[in-house]
Amino acid sequence: MQGKWAEISANLKKMLDSGIFRVWIAPLRASVMGAELCLTVPSAFMADWLERHLLKKIREAAAPVLGLAPDAVEVRLVVAGDAHDGQAVAASSSAGDIVADLLPGLGRRAHAASHVHLPLPESGPQSLPQSGALLLDAAERPLGRWRHSFEDFIIGPSNSMAVAAARDICQKGGQVRTLFVTGGSGLGKTHLTQSAGQAISGAGANQRIAYLTAEEFASRFVQALKSKDIEGFKSRLRELDVLLLEDVHFFQRKKAMQELALTVIKSLQDRGGRVILTSSFAPRELRDMDSQLVSYFCSGILTSIGRPDREMRSRILTHKARSFQVLLPDEVRDLLASRLHGDVRQLESCLNSLIFKARLLNCGLNVDLAMEVVGQYTGEAQGLDMEAIIRLVCESYGLSEAQLRSRSRRQECVQGRNTVFYLARKHTELSLEDIGSAFNRRHSTVLRSITAVERELAKESRLGRQIARAVSLIERSAGCGVPDGM
Repeated sequence: MQGKWAEISANLKKMLDSGIFRVWIAPLRASVMGAELCLTVPSAFMADWLERHLLKKIREAAAPVLGLAPDAVEVRLVVAGDAHDGQAVAASSSAGDIVADLLPGLGRRAHAASHVHLPLPESGPQSLPQSGALLLDAAERPLGRWRHSFEDFIIGPSNSMAVAAARDICQKGGQVRTLFVTGGSGLGKTHLTQSAGQAISGAGANQRIAYLTAEEFASRFVQALKSKDIEGFKSRLRELDVLLLEDVHFFQRKKAMQELALTVIKSLQDRGGRVILTSSFAPRELRDMDSQLVSYFCSGILTSIGRPDREMRSRILTHKARSFQVLLPDEVRDLLASRLHGDVRQLESCLNSLIFKARLLNCGLNVDLAMEVVGQYTGEAQGLDMEAIIRLVCESYGLSEAQLRSRSRRQECVQGRNTVFYLARKHTELSLEDIGSAFNRRHSTVLRSITAVERELAKESRLGRQIARAVSLIERSAGCGVPDGM
């Protein structure tokens, strides 16, 4: 039995992208009986995804092994927890039956209401500024104004579940209605969210979409208060079909914002709308947040985006080079992929620097040139530990370790501690509790400090630029950063 599955797996490995194979095929267990291939899968979500995306490929891979035509191969998907009860998910069964157990509380009522169309209210989207956040009908937004799409999103083991769930949420018959994505800076949360917005906008349905960060959400709320249009603002939000809301950890300690967000998300879910939320922190890590709002965050699919592995970095570099319209030799790509261990921004920055230097020297991309450039991004060290972070922050801010660990509220001490917390979160596997305990600070204090740093960096304020320069210098000193000005 296992011999046949090994042959089928080998066929699938040749047919599929290696990242897709590792995430969706490698975890399966199988048994073969006549023309039937029974696959045991870890979760109902995975069964649903395989049914809708890989069923044809599985049949094609199994056909020569079983000596049958692909259409004659019967595939059954059995969720691991239900296998002992014999509760199989037939390949032809309704996906709605699968998701009913996966997303309790949403179920068929939400599925049936998933395509409610609400006309634009008289106040219309034009009553909100269009310079930042977007609150408008998909039909009014040219697709070209979405900066990202699924077509240029590189998929691998670190993000495949997030991408699969986001794609599902965009489909007319999709079963995912609420998606919460966590991940560090530069790993693709915004790319994924905008890709979903572009896909929903391009689907042809006249749906009301809002895409904004939590901070923009709060800003619009304040503007509505000042203009005495708070009820109109709430009404427009409650009538949304799709909400794409980034950086929801900024709602911490903002009770009014949390209450409004809860009202909007609850209204959307009750009417079968769709919600994608992103954060640098998992829901369980959020503090000073309404428990009911956190519960709604957790009511759908929770997933994370991690750092790309070497193979994925190679594919990202190839894709970026193609978009820059340059020829990237395999040996140069492999060098960069093996030496760079950061996020996607680091890969793009290094490739940009390499292309720029090659043009200055009027030469092609080659290994010698790549070695010179990549040396600015990485050295012998391949990361930062807490001890190194503290030492380098002290050097950058001109502080002693005692001052850094003290209770002093002097700006340079606070800024230094916040930078330590930010770098420790970014470059180590330490939990927020572990980071806080090193400074005798609480989990919530660390979280607020990291959020404050992220806010200043995102706003590119004077303080944000100072922190960015310090972080860049520290990361370069440790051999894991991006050069200044990149």
